[in-house]
Amino acid sequence: MSALSARPARTWPRSAKSRTGGPRWSPRLRRRLAADAALLVVAAAFLLPLAWLVLASIDNDATLRVSAPDSPTMEHFSAVWTDEITFTPMLNSLLLCGGATILTVACAALAAYPLSRFRSRVVRPYLLTVLFTTCLPITAIMVPVYGLFVQVDLIDTMSGTALFLAASQLPFAIWLMKNFMDGVPVILEEAAWTDGASWLQSLIRVILPLMGPGITVVMIYSFIMMWGNFFIPFMLLLSPEQLPASVSIFTFFGNHGQVVYGQLAAFSILYSTPVLLLYVLISRRLGGGFALGGAVKG
Repeated sequence: MSALSARPARTWPRSAKSRTGGPRWSPRLRRRLAADAALLVVAAAFLLPLAWLVLASIDNDATLRVSAPDSPTMEHFSAVWTDEITFTPMLNSLLLCGGATILTVACAALAAYPLSRFRSRVVRPYLLTVLFTTCLPITAIMVPVYGLFVQVDLIDTMSGTALFLAASQLPFAIWLMKNFMDGVPVILEEAAWTDGASWLQSLIRVILPLMGPGITVVMIYSFIMMWGNFFIPFMLLLSPEQLPASVSIFTFFGNHGQVVYGQLAAFSILYSTPVLLLYVLISRRLGGGFALGGAVKG
């Protein structure tokens, strides 16, 4: 056999272009481009309403169209910057949602502790039952709740409304709190029990301080869900001076389909500010894990 025949056949590199002269895209690249296009569509679906909100708040002739104003103005903010339209409803919302959030977090921690620490056959069915209650539409139980509140004289009261708001968010808060509590080692409680602490003292002084990010998540979720709740305060609060901002925003929708879009957009921006500030102030606690470093020694 000659040396020429012993040489391996030369393999020519594949052309990066197809027969038609265009670039050849691999299936992986096509899937990535399709995913990026889908994400851009979803991002546009979220950004367009926000863009309308900002542009309509400074446009004298605001409509439902997303367009830049010819002459930007702050008159819509001046119109809603009053005690009757903004400050009193916002204060009512802060008192209502803040009190309900504190009550939800406290009850969720007390309920999640035995579900996380005690092993029993009824724990899983109980958790599934609690989760099932979150699937019930609020409109289905609002009529009996209204009748109950009338009988116990809790109708048109901030405390009664806050109590029902906390009860409506409690099932999912228990699930979240239980999952975060499972990440705290039991050995830390046993050490506290050895020192003479009760289960309540170990919960307050040992478990909850280590669950800072988890409690923050539960608190933010509960507060946001209550802050945007319209139906419960609308049904249980009758006095106009007690209505929160989620209900008073309905006043911008006039009769015969007339809507003051500019003032509605300006009020919506002011209405969203407390939630954004809350997230910014405590977002640093969300990035870290549980502070368990060095707590358990081998």
